[in-house]
Amino acid sequence: MFTQYEPGQPVASGDIPLSAPVLRGNEWRYIKDCLDTNWVSSVGAYVERFEQMVAAYVGTRYAVAMVNGTAALHMALLVAGVEPEDEVLVSALTFIAPAFAIRYAGAWPVMVDAEPDYWEMDTNAAADFLDKGCRWTAGALINRGTGRRVRAILPVHILGHPVDMAPLQALAQKYGLALIEDATESLGANYRGQKTGALSDAACFSFNGNKIITTGGGGMLVTDNEAWAKRARYLATQAKDDSLEYIHGAVGYNYRLTNLQAAMGCAQMEQLDSYVAAKRAIADNYRRALAEAPGVTPMREAEWAFSSHWLFTVLVDPEAYGQDSRALLRALGEAGIQSRPLWHPLHRNPVFAGLPVVGGQVSERLNRQALSLPCSVDLSPEAQGRVTEAICLGAREVIR
Repeated sequence: MFTQYEPGQPVASGDIPLSAPVLRGNEWRYIKDCLDTNWVSSVGAYVERFEQMVAAYVGTRYAVAMVNGTAALHMALLVAGVEPEDEVLVSALTFIAPAFAIRYAGAWPVMVDAEPDYWEMDTNAAADFLDKGCRWTAGALINRGTGRRVRAILPVHILGHPVDMAPLQALAQKYGLALIEDATESLGANYRGQKTGALSDAACFSFNGNKIITTGGGGMLVTDNEAWAKRARYLATQAKDDSLEYIHGAVGYNYRLTNLQAAMGCAQMEQLDSYVAAKRAIADNYRRALAEAPGVTPMREAEWAFSSHWLFTVLVDPEAYGQDSRALLRALGEAGIQSRPLWHPLHRNPVFAGLPVVGGQVSERLNRQALSLPCSVDLSPEAQGRVTEAICLGAREVIR
């Protein structure tokens, strides 16, 4: 008898988790090297090595390791010049971290709806807001509704699929805005042949335990801007002007990544391409197996995109399938299979009630209908078969 799982509750050991880390390379050897040499804290050769590996993979000149992806986003906003009472356009359908990072900088999020095809930031809606909802005043772009200056655009590549970046690049250039990618879910993805993370002024990655590669925690800021990279490193290491005499010239942050975590990251980066290939194979298998499940629509991939398929997600039409996504979540939980909904849209979170939102209806529908399915890199064909059989069985039971 399997336990029935409530939303957000982890599955028991031995069942099928949503996205578990896979450690099968040099992780033990590199971490042991840190322990043997006593370089375990925020200084050590693996930190620089990890930064160089990520920058080289993405195609940027610089990378700065951080304690987590949210810290990297915070630093990116600060070095990009976002100031208190500014506004930043951000994807409405995302984990809440980028909106929190905007508030850490003292700025305010303007939440832009998702588009219905690939569920990324609606670039047409962003353009409409900037073109019609803002005005130029004394060399600054001002939100007509709030009177605040718009300073940056922060699109989030959700679920491993890139945002359509070309329109946002044009908008950023047209209005003099900073463009910062939240690429925390999309390491290994590319847009029109270019890696996510190299499509903007700065970008951020996350290495949380459920990401495509992990350091247990950790994040990374990448950029081609040398001044920004130096400033981010300075602020993230407590803004020390004189480390001997402990002189600090700015308010700094303790956002450093440890050598132990970086060692793990180096080992994980060595396997990234194989992990992406595994994720894409899992996605292809899901699409084939669920093709005949009525009311279940697998996520799509744009012709201009190469998705890393971080979390494979389907939409559940309650009328065609016979039950809604939350009922399916509970049914899968009873079968020992972990799944989860997409995030509550930013504008529907009480903490952001009353703040500007552009659209929002698509994000709300996706939240109601979407369900992410198990897609760990080492998910076996047998386990994936259990998932798809459970989903198809639910449809057959309703039809019967």
